[in-house]
Amino acid sequence: MAGEDFTSSRSQTLLAGRVGRAHGLDGSFYVTRARPRLLEIGKAVTLDGRTATVARRAGTDEHPIVRLEGIEDRQAAEAVRGLELTVELAQAPELGEGEWWAGELEGCEVFDGERHVGLVVQLVELPSCEALEVRPTPPTGAGSTDTLLLPMVSAAIRAVDVARGRIDVDMSFVEDAL
Repeated sequence: MAGEDFTSSRSQTLLAGRVGRAHGLDGSFYVTRARPRLLEIGKAVTLDGRTATVARRAGTDEHPIVRLEGIEDRQAAEAVRGLELTVELAQAPELGEGEWWAGELEGCEVFDGERHVGLVVQLVELPSCEALEVRPTPPTGAGSTDTLLLPMVSAAIRAVDVARGRIDVDMSFVEDAL
């Protein structure tokens, strides 16, 4: 699994991060909420509708510093602060067995067997694991806006079928943990 806040795979783009504060004078900037696998040197990213190539990558995976071609000074870096960096899904690295981009899971229907549990809102990173934030199916007449956190562990997740937009979970695991 690869983190939170990605757009849907149906939109064919992945969120690589957001432009943070400038770093130095050459147009480099920190990337917040970064997905390091999507920010490699030479990779194309889209920023405010324009495509640019990652020309520099420094810092750490937790706090990457990036410079894009076409952003050549501190003022230009500050001008794009806060904008999203996206990558075409087709350009993203392949994931291994049992891994998904968060956006592929967002919008999936969650079931416990045949019982509809709710809809995945996002994937969140917890200290011990990632979890699906699920907006439950409200009982008839109820309008609760509370969400459930379902840990992305094999004991709780029976199956993920991204193509069908369906995730099968074991709610007894979650209820036992409460």
